[in-house]
Amino acid sequence: MIRGEPGTEAAVRRLRRIDPARFAGAMGLAGLTDPGPPIRVLVVPERSELARRTPGWIAGFAAGANGPIVVFPARVGAYPYDSLEELLQHEVAHVLIDRAAGGRPVPRWLHEGIAMTAGDRWGLEDRGRFAVDVARSGEVPLASLDRLFAGPDAAVRRAYAVAGSFVNDLLRRYGPQVTGELLAGIATGRSLDRAFEDATGDSLADAEARFWRRQTFWNRWLPLLASSTVLWLGVTLLALLAFHRRRQRDAALMERWEREDAALARAAARRAAEERGIVEERGEAERPREWVH
Repeated sequence: MIRGEPGTEAAVRRLRRIDPARFAGAMGLAGLTDPGPPIRVLVVPERSELARRTPGWIAGFAAGANGPIVVFPARVGAYPYDSLEELLQHEVAHVLIDRAAGGRPVPRWLHEGIAMTAGDRWGLEDRGRFAVDVARSGEVPLASLDRLFAGPDAAVRRAYAVAGSFVNDLLRRYGPQVTGELLAGIATGRSLDRAFEDATGDSLADAEARFWRRQTFWNRWLPLLASSTVLWLGVTLLALLAFHRRRQRDAALMERWEREDAALARAAARRAAEERGIVEERGEAERPREWVH
């Protein structure tokens, strides 16, 4: 159920064309086989009162398990949302997470980490951002992430990067069912620590400590080295190197041509001198001799 305020018609048409299959990943991560009642989506223009009252870095939000999703299409394009479709996937995932948890509180880092993964968000750019953040600022305890999510833009981007990286690490280590099992545990009233241990067999504190220990040279720096910024820098350096080598080759070729031209000029001069000498000799030979009296 998607509707928009005046001026958002193009965005509404675009969202209505999304294939429902794109939301299957969010259902799987939430551990749901039935998504529940239809989700209402409201598309809001930037000039609206709601947009003016909402911080500029928020491109959309979901109001709990039953509340509507609000989307500000003019804000799409800033990290972590590359497209309107990706934003809607992200917000639908938030609704499904709340439904899977039975409406009970879910830590913000878990909410955002699952939603980023469900929205096909976690990719090379995100790993690069996480690598840069770790290299620059070091470890960030999960308990501190909710405070970062409420901070300025840079803090929010950092919180997204850490949350996404940790949840993706959980999925790699424990399997794609782990987030659904964790949310199901929360839905029964268990604490986060208890639900985490039941879903993984490890304590959350131990899993977090191992996560940060695994941030070795390669998984810190390889994504950074493969990030788009570094790749473009490498391309630029390679282009400059190729230009420098081309200039060296051109200079060597020019020098060779100059040597060849000089050699040809010398040879031509020798031939001209030889020809003059022959002409002079012929002139002497053909000149009439004077009789001596």
